[in-house]
Amino acid sequence: MSAAVLPAPIGRRRRRGPGGASVTAGWLFILPNLLGFLAFTLIPLVSGIGISFTDWNVVSGLSGIRFVGLDNFAGLLKDAEFWQAVGRTALYAGVGVPLTMIGGLIIGLCLNGPVFGRSALRVIFFIPHIVSSIAIGFVWLLLLHPSSGLVNLALQATGLAHPPTWLVSQDWALASLILITSWAGMGFHAVIYLSALQALPEDLYEAAELDGAGPWHRFTTITWPSLMPTTTFLAIMSMIGHSQGFGLIAFLTQGGPGDSSTTLSYLMYQNGFQYYRFGYAAAMGIMSFLGVLLLSAFFWRFQRGRGLYS
Repeated sequence: MSAAVLPAPIGRRRRRGPGGASVTAGWLFILPNLLGFLAFTLIPLVSGIGISFTDWNVVSGLSGIRFVGLDNFAGLLKDAEFWQAVGRTALYAGVGVPLTMIGGLIIGLCLNGPVFGRSALRVIFFIPHIVSSIAIGFVWLLLLHPSSGLVNLALQATGLAHPPTWLVSQDWALASLILITSWAGMGFHAVIYLSALQALPEDLYEAAELDGAGPWHRFTTITWPSLMPTTTFLAIMSMIGHSQGFGLIAFLTQGGPGDSSTTLSYLMYQNGFQYYRFGYAAAMGIMSFLGVLLLSAFFWRFQRGRGLYS
């Protein structure tokens, strides 16, 4: 008779996760990401909330921090410049997000068909998403030059005597930024939409074709409802990106001409790093964060129950 196997002493047992994996090893695997989250997300967020209740110009050091309570937030409610920047940001995102998503969806639908070199085209469309915003801005700065840019030269060749002056015009600067930002983001949206389209079951389309459904009817009853979760994700990500848009604005227009392209993110930069009003700039950041959070919750709640598989 074989000897009974006795359990190991309780004091010597090693903690194990699902499947017998070591819990310590699991923590070691996530430690780099956890440290990055703490250093670049959680600590700055908590610090920003704390600074928003102070009057601090940084130059005076930590000893110069003065607690002012809700004065910064009360000042924002009466600040006309702040509300004008909020309006420009709403216009910037309100036009740019749908334009980016519609363009990305159209490109994704085109690439989902029998297109030669689809993999290469996917990479080409995705390149603007990974290229530096400074490089994108430099290219468009040349294209939209008022007198020698290729865009205006092409418009003049078609007979338009006085084409727009784009980035140096108060009437066209924000519209130019919307077009550039949308162009740069369409490739990312197209790749995500294409991945979602390729995951759709073909039998649904075959059944709809047998029932006599045309292309538009198949899109509205199968494709679009199936893409609702993807669309919600892209809408939230695009809205966050537009609300935080800074690089192209700083490089191309510096918030001008005048303040025609000064969005909320650029106004925060001006208050924090030009006027040294870090408490006031932090309060703007908190207000922007709350606005994006509420809109994200609205989008997420709106799409619930509207998808094909809901």
